Amino acid sequence: MDEIGVVGVTYRHASADEIAAFTLPKGELAERLPALRAAIGAAELIYLATCNRVEVAFAAPAGQIAHDLRADVFHALTGRPPRANEARSALRAWTGEAAVEHLFLVACGLDSAQAGEREIAAQLRGAWDLAREARVSGPVLDRILGEALSLSGRLQRMVADARPPSLADMAADRMLLHLADRPGTVALVGVSPMTKRCGEILHRAGVQVLVVNRSAETGEEFANSIGASAMPLAEFRTNPYPISGLIVATGGTEPVLGPEALQRLAGVVTAPPLIIDFGLPPNVDPKAAREEGFDRIGMNEMIQAAQDRRLAQLLRLAPMRAAIDERLARLRGQLATRAMGRQLAQLRSEFERIAADEANRALAEELQKLSAEQQEHVRRVASTIAHRLAHLPLAGIRAAAAHASTETVDAFFREARLQRATRAGAAHTRTHTEKRS
Repeated sequence: MDEIGVVGVTYRHASADEIAAFTLPKGELAERLPALRAAIGAAELIYLATCNRVEVAFAAPAGQIAHDLRADVFHALTGRPPRANEARSALRAWTGEAAVEHLFLVACGLDSAQAGEREIAAQLRGAWDLAREARVSGPVLDRILGEALSLSGRLQRMVADARPPSLADMAADRMLLHLADRPGTVALVGVSPMTKRCGEILHRAGVQVLVVNRSAETGEEFANSIGASAMPLAEFRTNPYPISGLIVATGGTEPVLGPEALQRLAGVVTAPPLIIDFGLPPNVDPKAAREEGFDRIGMNEMIQAAQDRRLAQLLRLAPMRAAIDERLARLRGQLATRAMGRQLAQLRSEFERIAADEANRALAEELQKLSAEQQEHVRRVASTIAHRLAHLPLAGIRAAAAHASTETVDAFFREARLQRATRAGAAHTRTHTEKRS
């Protein structure tokens, strides 16, 4: 796990506007991901952007360990080099097992503003799919992401009764509260996990839903799935429908509803609609919304509402945290054993060679009068003893590899005259062994 790293910014220490500064345009990701990977010097990369986080997970080139790449990621995402200490202040970094643990927590929703929410798993899977399509992910990250999402699915089923509402659930509930006083149609702008979840909840509550999307075909497909109507975004901007509420979640870097579109909307509604904006940066121009008298709830307000409930939710989700620790321990052992598999096989062979040499020496000297059958029996006994004796150090090294430092395990193999190719010091160890020999 030493080659895994994560760098990112989340709701925990940044505002929605600060997170938005590190967001890449959704439509440009396929082209920009290879350049991003090259810019930070990674072998593999996954870029995850949601309404409350932007994170880059990476794998270092073969034979190297992951380092703190905050300055490189800052420069690559913002287009400018950071000032002194700016990257360390703005971004957070994890490497090695801490990075893998972080990805597990993210996948399971335990690092989300709304602890335990499910949408993040779909968003992480989408980021992984996009990375594979862009050919910037590979076997290392594929293994870790596969483990994370598998664990997420199992744990979500395990704590289904304790699962709290997601940010989308909270948005839908807030919209239903608004509609109690002014019933009407709710427009969902953008087809995303957030708007899909909101649409399902509103549809079950009997609310008339209008799906608005850049791609008419995608919008109509989602609308048909919940029995709603659909409208292209361009038409909604120029000829808006009289609505009572608006939930927006698109991947654009500019407002999809600016001053002119909001002015037209104000001209057709009978009362100011409630706007819930999941966009980073905002999908609805905040200043223009205020000038039109619209009540707009942005990500900062949604996250604050979720944070107020976070501690109680984490206590209910304690079984998920325990299961993550268990999976990490198992993965640690599996990866450690795989990394030194060749050396373990060599060690077993060395035991067998020593036993065979000693048996052949004895058969050539004090046991030379034994019959051919008896000599073969001695060789089999020596081989069996070698197998049984080898089991003890092999089992011990497997256990130590999961908990001890890399240097400790390497020291064992050096003393056993079995060179272990380490990520950080293979050349040094090889020279040291040659000198001892």
